[in-house]
Amino acid sequence: MNPRPRALITGASSGLGRGYARTLAAEGYDLVLVARDEDRLSELAEQLRTSQSIHTEVAVADLSIRDGIDAVNAIIATQPIDVLINNAGFGLRGTLLDADAAELDVLDRVLAGAVRELSLAAARRMQARGRGGIINVSSLAAVTTMGQYAASKASTLVFTEALAGELRGGRVTVTAVLPGFIRTDFHSRLGVERPGPGLIWLSVDQVVRESLRDARAGKVVSVPGWGYRVAALVAPVVPRPLMRWGSAAFSFARTRDS
Repeated sequence: MNPRPRALITGASSGLGRGYARTLAAEGYDLVLVARDEDRLSELAEQLRTSQSIHTEVAVADLSIRDGIDAVNAIIATQPIDVLINNAGFGLRGTLLDADAAELDVLDRVLAGAVRELSLAAARRMQARGRGGIINVSSLAAVTTMGQYAASKASTLVFTEALAGELRGGRVTVTAVLPGFIRTDFHSRLGVERPGPGLIWLSVDQVVRESLRDARAGKVVSVPGWGYRVAALVAPVVPRPLMRWGSAAFSFARTRDS
């Protein structure tokens, strides 16, 4: 009997990461759940273990520090991981001028640095085994100029595209997911109101479903939601001064509403 496939998900305790965990558990995947919040991870792991009869493992790790990244790297090095989902992330409430260098470094380490390290470690192992899939959660913000968050997400997008090019033709795939606004607690944690009308907000289930479908089809970039797919197609031809203006206007509205 073949062993069940195993997925490792970072940022699994809430939001999109929790959605990936629930969906893959229902599909029969064993799970390695990674996040900083041990209580929420353990609660989710027990719930999925009981309801789906799968094996779950909890790895408490802070990906903003070296020890946390090393701990997840050790799991990748010693366990067969069929699917890696790099989802861990957070945002900064203030502007670039409000933040100090240490805050920006931590943000970039979680959103980009840890993604690069874990992706490369997993890709090498997957290549050796002859199969595997990597999903890196970027953001549609990657096509804007909205602060360090956008800059780090853009770095992850370009890195993922580059890695996909090197893996082209093999049985290991890598996909960058560029969600727009998702109904999670991301904005409430920042202490800001959800911007825009309700129709622009996607559910976690839709983003998970569409991104997994695209990843399994071998797509390098996945943009869930037809409206956001149109926006992603249009963004490259928008003049950069106009993109900067729009990004600054949105950032001002966020600051004003906070």
